[in-house]
Amino acid sequence: MRRAIVMGGSYAGLFAARVLSAYADEVVVLEPDVIGSDGVGRRTPQRHQLHALLSMGHTQLERWFPGITDELVKDGALLGEGADVQFYLDGRLKAQADGTRMLGATRPFLESRLRRRVAALENVRISGARAADIVLREGRVVGVTTEAPGDASGDETFDADLVVDAMGRNSPLGDWLVRHGWEGAPVDSMRIDLGYATALFRRGDELGSTVIAHSSPGPASDYLPTVTEPGALAAVEGDRWSVVLAGYADHRPGPDREEFLRRMRRCVDPVRTVADACEMIGEVRPYRFVESRRRVHSRLDRFPGGLVVVGDALASVNPVYGQGLTLASLEANALGAYLRATPSLREPAWDYFRLAETVVDAAWQLSTAADLAQPHVTGPYPRGYRVQKWVADRLTEASVFDSAVNTRYMGVVNMELPPKALTDIRFLAKAARVLIGR
Repeated sequence: MRRAIVMGGSYAGLFAARVLSAYADEVVVLEPDVIGSDGVGRRTPQRHQLHALLSMGHTQLERWFPGITDELVKDGALLGEGADVQFYLDGRLKAQADGTRMLGATRPFLESRLRRRVAALENVRISGARAADIVLREGRVVGVTTEAPGDASGDETFDADLVVDAMGRNSPLGDWLVRHGWEGAPVDSMRIDLGYATALFRRGDELGSTVIAHSSPGPASDYLPTVTEPGALAAVEGDRWSVVLAGYADHRPGPDREEFLRRMRRCVDPVRTVADACEMIGEVRPYRFVESRRRVHSRLDRFPGGLVVVGDALASVNPVYGQGLTLASLEANALGAYLRATPSLREPAWDYFRLAETVVDAAWQLSTAADLAQPHVTGPYPRGYRVQKWVADRLTEASVFDSAVNTRYMGVVNMELPPKALTDIRFLAKAARVLIGR
């Protein structure tokens, strides 16, 4: 390719730009948001929230940005392995999963290092212009029209061989396509009415070597906070704890500091300890996530060539499962696999969408199945849901007590294994023996 354009320069866009740098003479990243000294953009308040980087996301990060783990740790991030990473179910500490390895860092910290790495690539340029429309000719996208911030005289049209939509869940691409006589991708959605809030605390040695502690409800609580509050903490750069609490419908957390601390004291031991022993820094930042959503391009009969979609613009699922950053990296990985096959960029990128949607389907299947267990979520229910839920609840219970069961279970949760790995008959038999033995 002569030039590729990425519309959007957050995590998904930066990952896509890194992949494209191996295939294009020039990559232009269009990102109009002003990123502050804290690494947070004006239009992206969710970056303040605690973000998880699942094991597969960490693998892809190191693959495309070699040595970045050492760089992050040197700058203050923490790398948790083994017992440093703790998962609780209904207040019970789960059996240790083999190979557990997770980074403790805030998203602005992580994303700023990616931006620095991408900006240092010789053939990548990051522009502050805003993508205003796509340019189509003879059935394919051939460029992007941009608007300069606050200066109409700076408007420009970039020619491109490939354009990537990384503009997030509210991407205007569908509207642009309709305006040009094409159809937008069909959308699947599930209303979940989630709220979550994050606060920072000064970190000492109160939790020893703990880097990650995650508490989730399970079958015994019917996914309601009757046993412990759902939440998580991570040791992050700057000698701080980042703590997130979550709730659905009427149980969404708000900005009140004292209420946040009260809820922390109803969570598992590590979170309670931080509430009692550590000073809160700054304010509690709440955020609301109304629905999970995915755009399924493979259902279209026609689509312009020279155009692909990544990140939340493709799929945005319940953030409490921590899949977002990992999904973005795997979609960028799919883009790399697609380009390695030297496709004709004049034709629709069906092969890319097939690869990317395979990953999205796995994340969607896991997150929506768990969401449907909540009383206020009304569907749509997949065929055989009741049986699937019963089996999933038994596997979840067995993962508390047995390391081998939890290792495979967490392999699926961390997107290292596909969901079908939990349906292997030998694995199901192993989980059954664990439960019978209890």
